Amino acid sequence: MKRNRPTTPFPTTGYYGEEFFCNREEETSMLINNVNGGQSTTLVALRRIGKTGLVKHVQNKLEKELICIYADILPTENSSDLLNALATAIVNAVPERTSIGKKIWSFIKTLRPVINYDALSGQPNISFNIHPNDSAYHIESLFTFLEKQEKRVLFAIDEFQQIVNYPEKNIEAWLRKTIQQLKNVVFIFSGSQQHLMNDIFSNPSKPFYRSTLFLQLKKIPFNEYQDFIQEKFSDSRKEISKEIVAEILNWTDVYTYFVQLLCNRVYLSSKKKISSVGWRQEAYKILKEQEYIFFEYRDLLTSQQWNLLKAIAREGKVKAPTSKEFLIESGIGSPATVRRSLDSLLKKEMIYKDYDHEGKTFYCVYDVLFQRWIQAN
Repeated sequence: MKRNRPTTPFPTTGYYGEEFFCNREEETSMLINNVNGGQSTTLVALRRIGKTGLVKHVQNKLEKELICIYADILPTENSSDLLNALATAIVNAVPERTSIGKKIWSFIKTLRPVINYDALSGQPNISFNIHPNDSAYHIESLFTFLEKQEKRVLFAIDEFQQIVNYPEKNIEAWLRKTIQQLKNVVFIFSGSQQHLMNDIFSNPSKPFYRSTLFLQLKKIPFNEYQDFIQEKFSDSRKEISKEIVAEILNWTDVYTYFVQLLCNRVYLSSKKKISSVGWRQEAYKILKEQEYIFFEYRDLLTSQQWNLLKAIAREGKVKAPTSKEFLIESGIGSPATVRRSLDSLLKKEMIYKDYDHEGKTFYCVYDVLFQRWIQAN
């Protein structure tokens, strides 16, 4: 598939091919092995750490052998929306002029869809004027059609945890029943709300329990990202030292989206040689541009929640938020108050919880830019 080149070597959205994709060799190999072995995968990761890029990268490597389909269901609110999203993803996966594309379109038209075309991309959007109770039947028909194709199918459904918000209470059960009968279709179920994804796939009381292999996507290793960034600047005849790249990675906490954003800005604003002063000026500009959003964040929180968030931001990583030492340093109050505020901040996705290499829990601010803004004020 032909792709346009990004305006800089550091795109912040979209997938532009292997040239602009950093590392993820181990994760890519694991996903490909799972697909080749007929095993579906649950891929979990923090938002904007690169899971969608990884999925597109894997599909890019397999698109000559398989029919690769990608659907983001985050905007969906019910099973009817899910049907529309899946159908749209299917028709956009393969060009209509190909033999497989013609078969797909012929089948979709038998379901009597409403077809509109996106004004910007020109791609079709599929929707159905049916009763919500009929959505399950139509989704089953879509998967049955894919099951009958000569080529195997890799279907990636992004933000899969969205299904738990649907008003239909039995959706997990009938979706699992349909999927478990498929032998020609392999799935990647990806999601950014890790606790919901874990509940869907690892809770013994849930239909999808142990139906997939798990892969948690972590940050790109520091040294490998450092080499990649230096190489991309060098390819464009821009000089940047390893020390400067290290400063950028430390400031962005090696968080993929924020690394790409800052490098994108530095690349566009620089001439031949990137200095420490130069990247810091761009970082400051980004924070100032985002400041009104950060004020909005602050106004959404109670004073206890805001004080806890500030304390976590200034620490960077907090392993024992209810410890005596942390309570004294932050001046927040009692352990009970901290626990309530932690729960609220987690639900609002202002912070996230993760585990270190020893399996110990820690908390960090979700938005690195928000963290840096708090630290600077």
